[in-house]
Amino acid sequence: MSKLLIVGTVAFDAIETPFGKTDKILGGAGTYIGLSASQFDIESAVVSAVGEDFPQEYLDLMSERNIDISGIEVVKGGKTFFWSGKYHNDLNSRDTLDTQLNVLADFQPVVPENFKSPDIVMLGNLHPLVQLSVLEQLERPKLVVLDTMNFWMDNTWEDLMKVISKVDALTINDEEARQLTGEYSLVKAARKIADMGPKYVVIKKGEHGALLFNNDRIFFAPALPLEEVFDPTGAGDTFAGGFTGYLAHTEDISFSNMKNAVIYGSNLASFCVEKFGTERMQTLTKEEVHQRLEDFKALTQFQIKLT
Repeated sequence: MSKLLIVGTVAFDAIETPFGKTDKILGGAGTYIGLSASQFDIESAVVSAVGEDFPQEYLDLMSERNIDISGIEVVKGGKTFFWSGKYHNDLNSRDTLDTQLNVLADFQPVVPENFKSPDIVMLGNLHPLVQLSVLEQLERPKLVVLDTMNFWMDNTWEDLMKVISKVDALTINDEEARQLTGEYSLVKAARKIADMGPKYVVIKKGEHGALLFNNDRIFFAPALPLEEVFDPTGAGDTFAGGFTGYLAHTEDISFSNMKNAVIYGSNLASFCVEKFGTERMQTLTKEEVHQRLEDFKALTQFQIKLT
């Protein structure tokens, strides 16, 4: 069975959208990625840190989904990372109201011994030096995927360039791709990113789908039109979990199979946005995933006669 190593925050979020608001709920990139990847029959582990205030029931939730939590350090006397945000009416933009690094301020990741030779690594959104520290603990995986954001571009550019040069694939959204490269055209942006090191580039476009680039090859996957979008928090991380989880499950990292992985990632992300935080991903069944894949197939397949 393939092994997927996930590095990312396990956290508390407080979210407000035009449809309501929450108090502290389960969140964090590592959590979303792990819950999404758990839809596949793989071994996965999350490397992160939480405080003593983190409920045992949340750790049990991950364990019940075959996620190895031995790499999640519980810091005595510490507090868990907390993020609070408010989304605008279009749900595409948001304001960060509060960010408390807490135990992640001094986080030194330790990879569990049985995951030091993973098949695939998903480096979730964290400080680039933390991501580099994890890579230094590993034997060379078959595929390393990196997610990052504009905050690290603004504040840790040189460290970010180091980690980008060491990965096989980069997943970012369209705004971040443009900032990273200074190119408005996403085709040109993907080419510049490839020059930085990654062989594969995935550019997420939210409700407008995702693009996959490799050399001169391009694949586009639409997003499924949804009647209800409650909360977009974690959709990108859920996509990453579906993308890497599928690749680990199929043990095939070819470009043709990455096309399928993009569809699986988009499919799972479409569930994430239906409820606040990780709530929808906690109850998601394989039957629901399969049915929505059928919907994706019906949306995208057609026959046309060319004359």
